[in-house]
Amino acid sequence: METGLLGWCFFLSLILFFTMGYDKGQAIKGGRRVPEKQLFALAVLGGATGGLLGMRAFRHKTRHLSFRIGFTALTVLQLAALGWTIWR
Repeated sequence: METGLLGWCFFLSLILFFTMGYDKGQAIKGGRRVPEKQLFALAVLGGATGGLLGMRAFRHKTRHLSFRIGFTALTVLQLAALGWTIWR
């Protein structure tokens, strides 16, 4: 079960990381953006680490306090939950 959960979080983190990069590109070009609700949904479902890394790598959504606090808190919670699951 642990490997499946780790795989799920890794997969969603990759998706959210690249989605953050795509959204940053769209913001620069003035194109169609990814809704913030969708970004948070991917983070809540297990991809918060990728979202946090994407924020930093692409310098995207860094001025939004909700993203800075939300992605950081979700990352801590998800990593703690994964650690607890593996440890027990």
